Amino acid sequence: MKAEVVIIGAGPAGTAAAIHLGQLGVSDVVLVDRLDFPRDKTCGSGVSPKGIEVLDELGVWRDVEPRAYRINGMRVVTSGDREIYVSGGDANAAVICQRRVLDHILLERAKALGVTFVPNFVARELREDDGRIAGVVARDGREIRARLTVVADGAHSKFVVERGPKHIIHAIMGWWDRVPFRANHVEMIFDKDVLPYYGWLFPETESRVNIGICYGDDARTKNARELFAAFLAKHYASRLVGAEQVGDWKGHPISYSYSIDKLCSPGRLIIGEAGRMTHPATAEGIYQGMRSGMIAAEAIAAIVAHTASEADAFARFERRCRRTFLASFWGGALIKRAVSSPLPDWMAVAGKPLLRRFATQLAS
Repeated sequence: MKAEVVIIGAGPAGTAAAIHLGQLGVSDVVLVDRLDFPRDKTCGSGVSPKGIEVLDELGVWRDVEPRAYRINGMRVVTSGDREIYVSGGDANAAVICQRRVLDHILLERAKALGVTFVPNFVARELREDDGRIAGVVARDGREIRARLTVVADGAHSKFVVERGPKHIIHAIMGWWDRVPFRANHVEMIFDKDVLPYYGWLFPETESRVNIGICYGDDARTKNARELFAAFLAKHYASRLVGAEQVGDWKGHPISYSYSIDKLCSPGRLIIGEAGRMTHPATAEGIYQGMRSGMIAAEAIAAIVAHTASEADAFARFERRCRRTFLASFWGGALIKRAVSSPLPDWMAVAGKPLLRRFATQLAS
């Protein structure tokens, strides 16, 4: 196949790029993924208020909203086992939307705008012509030649520009039916064994929740299943009595960085988690993936319309990604230090309004 643009990966980053290219009038876009859709994806599935704004801009929020679970409050447990409930009100509401649902809705929107979807395409290598990336080759030999290639295949991507060692957050999670929880509230538990990260409970429906932990393990000394089992026993044992586990526990890595650079090379742009654009403290990546995909689409549209050279459009793409995400990533570093300190417990003792403001910052 030949295309103007090929996008590798049909998660939120890749589909957002495809949708926005369609919105901007760029035709002949091919989107490939190693799986067919709908498909399950291991993820907490939280979409922040900023993520909802992006879904609205992409024209899919009205389809997502009735199939998502609205969140307008949070239970926070500090490392000293002090807890507080925070309500953000409808104006700051987030949602939990299963990735099987969210990603499929985004894909269908892209296809409706003329994007060609190629499933079961396991990318093996990028095609290179005269020093520039010019498409992708599948493991089975199929090839898509393209003027521009967008890399959006997540944490394990082997198609990125080399940037040195990456930071990894490890996560493991499971699903349960009939676990008691406060309606429309998520839970963030800053257990000492997973600091500076956290455990969570996210309700996906009125009756189903996902529970998980994320943690660091640069030395590779921790056993994920043992760590998760201990967390469940400490924080959820009584609430899991009578609950029914759905499927097995699943783990997944989250790649992040405190810098945003080397997202481009001739013919290639890198978006979403492939570009390490996930939040270093909360591990949020859906909003960042979609927004970076839209920014990439605008760079590509400028190139196609001959209003900017490739070099200028790519440089602007990187600058915009830095302006959009970098301050929050640096803030994430401060949050990680704060939750590992006595500060949250001091706030709980000194006055709940302080802890409420801190918890609200975690969710923003």
